[in-house]
Amino acid sequence: MITFVEGTLVEKDPTRVVVNVGGVGYEIFIPLSSYDRLPPANAACRLLTYDHVREDIHALYGFLTDDERRMFLLLLGISGIGPKTALTALSGMSVRDIKAAIAQADVKRLSSISGIGRKTAERIVVELKDKLGAGEAMEAIAAGEEPTAENMRMRDAILALISLGYKQAEAQKLVRAVVLKAGPDATVEELVRKALAR
Repeated sequence: MITFVEGTLVEKDPTRVVVNVGGVGYEIFIPLSSYDRLPPANAACRLLTYDHVREDIHALYGFLTDDERRMFLLLLGISGIGPKTALTALSGMSVRDIKAAIAQADVKRLSSISGIGRKTAERIVVELKDKLGAGEAMEAIAAGEEPTAENMRMRDAILALISLGYKQAEAQKLVRAVVLKAGPDATVEELVRKALAR
């Protein structure tokens, strides 16, 4: 398996690049998120890759970050999603946004990606929710919000409940309910205690 390709960037388009590695040109398909951060043509370039081999096809897919490649592989594991659809998903939404949509079970947002229908979006949520670490999911959700002191306390309280064995959705629901009664100035400890009391 080809894990990465390092060489000179010969061509770059929004969906593909050609990298010259020791006189051999590798065509690599990329998401828009990677295209935006590519160096100029004829510069040194290193891409993490996924080598997709089937009877009728041999294609390389490239990513600038490990997060992008990991999400690509997670999406590939979903029935009905092939490499092109997984690449389209990464082109349509950032990794953080995809994680947040999965964590919040936002089927509508996921099904807005070209090639992903409602049933596939539901499968993504069901199958990947547990594969995202609790901290990873909360970070993605929190990153979409203003990092206020209240948000940070809520996030910490939710993570504390998750570490105590609560499911993520249940922990979020409990903390939100407690914040409404306890007020925005409640400490993390108070939020956790009141959530446990419920």
